[in-house]
Amino acid sequence: MADGFREFRVANKVVESDIITSFYLEPTDGAPVWDVKPGQYLTLRVPGPNQPALKTYSVSSDPSEAQYHRITVKRETGHDGTPDGVGSSWLHDHIDVDATLDVAAPRGTFFLDEASDRPVLLLSGGVGLTPMVSMLHRLSQTDREVHFLHACENGKVHALRDEVLALQSDRIKARFVYRCPSDADRAAKLFDAEGVIDAAFLRKHIPIGDYDVYMCGPTPFMVAMYQLLQELGVPKARISYEFFGKAASLDAMVKEVATSKAASRAAPTIQSLTFLTNPDAWASEGETPDLPEAPAPKSESDVAFQQSNVTAQWDGSANSLLELAEDAGLNPEFSCRAGICNSCKCGLVSGEVEYFEDPLISPEAGQVLICCSRPKGPVTLDL
Repeated sequence: MADGFREFRVANKVVESDIITSFYLEPTDGAPVWDVKPGQYLTLRVPGPNQPALKTYSVSSDPSEAQYHRITVKRETGHDGTPDGVGSSWLHDHIDVDATLDVAAPRGTFFLDEASDRPVLLLSGGVGLTPMVSMLHRLSQTDREVHFLHACENGKVHALRDEVLALQSDRIKARFVYRCPSDADRAAKLFDAEGVIDAAFLRKHIPIGDYDVYMCGPTPFMVAMYQLLQELGVPKARISYEFFGKAASLDAMVKEVATSKAASRAAPTIQSLTFLTNPDAWASEGETPDLPEAPAPKSESDVAFQQSNVTAQWDGSANSLLELAEDAGLNPEFSCRAGICNSCKCGLVSGEVEYFEDPLISPEAGQVLICCSRPKGPVTLDL
């Protein structure tokens, strides 16, 4: 385990829906599984076209389980409908019982606050329910009030339904919303509402108050729910979230939706939200925003982005150098936002940074991962 990975055997493989499969992973060294906080994920090393790729999957099992970790994986497809060939398709098509995988320890800052005694709303879309199921298992062992809301297309793609229902009690309520239910779904009464989760549904079923809200799912779902919850009076500080896929700041995305900027200035994540009714939030081709000119860092809190000729002040409002760059109008490369994939790596021209989460694979000298680092004074980045 010198490189941070440990060998696990697939002890079981269970088809959960037409597109989602669970893998039960047991360590081959005979030692106990890692401690995991409900909501965290594992990192798997999988074959890539040129070199191994790192893919992350939420732990969906009871975090108290000592024998195995379970990941529940949706088969993702490429833009033309073909398998993407990496990660999920490899697991679905090539990994069976007794196969071995290289797995890194649980990571992630999206996890249940077990010190809180507030009621909890677990809100998910699609395969975003996987970390919520882990949280639900832990919450079932407490006295907290819990509302589990899940939205998906229909019963054919709804995973872990029976497991969630088995955890219901007087204080734990689960409700499901199907966007396009089948006749069989209706006959079996598999869902509680048809369409999408909206304000009327939440007002009817959830006594909105000072909840701890945890949500995960596709980007359009996340943006809509983030806005809706705040409109219903849920404090922003009570809403925790995690993206599946390329992550971003919901605050920044909602700000892009709310302001009437030129379409070309919308973030790529906003450009893809075709349900938006504000055309100023969409992207148009052929225009690029003018980036302000800025000098090299002068104060102890300045961060200069050399290639972009932009300087921003580190005042603690951003969690990382990546977020600071985004807040300054830049669009740096990233994927995991957790020090795993190295997509955000850039040159450190001058200054010093500190990591608030250790990279899984440390960058070479003179390079820095901006997704999990903060400046320790004036810094210049080759970005």
